[in-house]
Amino acid sequence: KPCHHCKSRSASVPADTSKIHYEKLWLYRHCSSVQQRDRQAQKAGQLFSALLAMNVVFLGSAFISSMIFNKVAITLADVWILLSILKVLCLFWIIYYLLGTSRLPHAVLYRDSHAGAIWIRGSVLLFGSCSILLNVFQIGYNTILVHCKSKVEIVFPSIGILFICTQAYFLWYHSKDCIQVQHNFTRCGLMVTIATNLLLWLLAVTNDTLHVEIESQLREVERRFTGSNETTLCICPNTTICEVFQKGYILLYPFNTEYCLVCCSVLYVMWKNVGRRISHDHMLDTMPKFKLQGVVFGPLLGTSAVIIGACVFMMYQIQATSLVPSRQVFVIYYSYYIVLLPLMSVGAVIGTVIHALEKKELDTVKNPTRSLDVVLLMGAALGQIGMSYFSIVALVATNPRDLQNSLALSYSVLLIFQNITQNVFVIDGLHRRHTPPGKEEDTKEEQNREGYSQRRVSVLELGQEIRKASLSYIHTYSHLSWKRRVLKEISFFLVLCNIILWVIPTFGTHPIFENRMERSFYGYSTWFVIVNFGLPLGVFYRMHSVGGLLEVYVTA
Repeated sequence: KPCHHCKSRSASVPADTSKIHYEKLWLYRHCSSVQQRDRQAQKAGQLFSALLAMNVVFLGSAFISSMIFNKVAITLADVWILLSILKVLCLFWIIYYLLGTSRLPHAVLYRDSHAGAIWIRGSVLLFGSCSILLNVFQIGYNTILVHCKSKVEIVFPSIGILFICTQAYFLWYHSKDCIQVQHNFTRCGLMVTIATNLLLWLLAVTNDTLHVEIESQLREVERRFTGSNETTLCICPNTTICEVFQKGYILLYPFNTEYCLVCCSVLYVMWKNVGRRISHDHMLDTMPKFKLQGVVFGPLLGTSAVIIGACVFMMYQIQATSLVPSRQVFVIYYSYYIVLLPLMSVGAVIGTVIHALEKKELDTVKNPTRSLDVVLLMGAALGQIGMSYFSIVALVATNPRDLQNSLALSYSVLLIFQNITQNVFVIDGLHRRHTPPGKEEDTKEEQNREGYSQRRVSVLELGQEIRKASLSYIHTYSHLSWKRRVLKEISFFLVLCNIILWVIPTFGTHPIFENRMERSFYGYSTWFVIVNFGLPLGVFYRMHSVGGLLEVYVTA
């Protein structure tokens, strides 16, 4: 039992770890060394929880696969019932963790400062809010058509709303926890929650595949037979409201897949931090705050790329909604990428060279968050790289001299090179140790801030204050070393570029669906499976790259 004088200590202050007896698995109690016993128990607990999650994922995958290939034996309602049971189990465990486990004595002695960054917790809230709206639209649509819909189609999204709200609250407040009690039960709960989110992502991807396939087939029918809706079995009594629910559902659908992937990444870090003991020096090593100082050209170039990309996006959306998209819109889309991707690649290569020239030491401290970031960057990049290689083979084997095909071929090659160079730059930057500027520069900046905050700005002095603020910004910019300055410019430019490259496919701009070359080469079903597994990974890669690049920016 833990000692009595430790109970009065705050959870934020680490207690003497030598006086705290951690849980041991019964199989390893015969070990002579206490440290060896703890290590073996931790490995055994991680192995058991991972096997539990693997079995849950295989069971759910079997259900989803059976639904796709044998819709008579296993229906979508059966899959929803299984996922609802998993959601209810996860809800019970999260509530137990919030009200029970986390409030036990010595439960949270340490908090990982690198885990649960504000950008990823903000992503959980943003995507979670969009997923809640998605479920609301689904409930509204199914309620209107309740005369021809099953009750499961209303119950499943209702449970989904409760699950999303509870999970988002749990991740926002407890993503940094290094739990020190009930190790095995906590690991199993986290792994079952991860498995549930993975199955929800898998179901969303397969449903999106079927939806796009049906939508494309309907377009083919509309070209020959227009206005033939009399044979529809489930007719909506209010066409306007149903259309609003359908449009909202289609618009918010990609955010649900991103929400599941982001939650999986945060939960995995929590799983790795179960039973982890952090030294006091590591707890004090906090990341510097984000400041928009010392950068000029990066924001200008990045903002230009965002504005031009937004124009291309709107132009594509307007023209691609017609039954026969014009050839010009594909040329504009690919041309934008062909100009932007080499600039991003060159910037990443220059940043990697500067990292090599710097004398910063590599950070070799064990960090589960950084290890996961590297794995996610490498794994998510395989989505775009894989689709690009499939496109290259199809385009080269058919007609590479055609203008549209040659642009698509160049786009695929440049996309592969850009993913590789950016991964090298970000991963190298994440492993660099943060070295703050000199004390003299910090003192000058603090004096400027104090003097600026203490002054009262009147209407007559407004112009003078703006001029002084501009001079202070230029002064800060000139005092940065050229290496740090270039790194901050490149990082900020790549952040804005990855944001617009995330927005374009997220909101439905998918020329790879409309371009018939790959679809005719590989076949209808095969190409849709390739795209719908690769495209969500590509969207997740852009979003995750923004977080990694922001970390490189603030540590430069």
